[in-house]
Amino acid sequence: MSLLLGIGLLTCIASSDFSSVFVLKGQDICLDVQENVQLKELEVFKWSFGSANILRCTDTLSVRVSPGYNNRVEFYKGNFSLLLKNIQEGDSGPYTAVVSGDKENTIIVHQLVLQERVEPPVLTLDSNSTINGNCNVTVTCRGQKTSVTSSCNSSTCSQVGGESRGAETSTVPLLSVYVAGGSIICNHSNQVSWANDTKEIVELCPMKSVSPPAGSMSMCMLKIILVSVGLVIMISAVITVHIRHRFHYG
Repeated sequence: MSLLLGIGLLTCIASSDFSSVFVLKGQDICLDVQENVQLKELEVFKWSFGSANILRCTDTLSVRVSPGYNNRVEFYKGNFSLLLKNIQEGDSGPYTAVVSGDKENTIIVHQLVLQERVEPPVLTLDSNSTINGNCNVTVTCRGQKTSVTSSCNSSTCSQVGGESRGAETSTVPLLSVYVAGGSIICNHSNQVSWANDTKEIVELCPMKSVSPPAGSMSMCMLKIILVSVGLVIMISAVITVHIRHRFHYG
């Protein structure tokens, strides 16, 4: 999965014509125009948000930022990219880069999608069984009003129920259940964050001791009986020798 995590890092997003940009609330994001923009005489480069102008840059690289975006954006004259700071809910929407002159040419449109950090999921055991030493469990992974039920063994999991999961390119969080390193992992993620709940398979499906069939004798019991019989024979032999000795010399 491709996640725009980059927390604490500067991330620039680029595309040829249109791109969906997923960003975590409070994060900075850099929007790139990608292509090499060369302004001709009297041409103006503009960044806008919806119908609102963010800034304009003339062919002499003189930049004027709209009052509403002072201290909220940074503009890089070298490549015409735009840095948006501290993204909030009202910042979601289309950001358009345009070159205006004799005609208006749209360079790129970035559709900014704000997402919250996902909540930690919860993995619960529904049922378990051990057959011929193989552990099989049914578990449910829950997170943010959705759930996935899966059947798992020591090597793989397969979904058997629950609600539809989000796609990797969707704004809906994705729930997935899989096996790794002897554990079952319930993963909850969106485009900007992830969290998981992990349980070891041995905790969900402990190996139980096998009881001997009815009427059969355990090895431990057999050893106790043999030792007891041996002791009885030894004691009987000692008593017999002692009695014969007394009778002979009595």
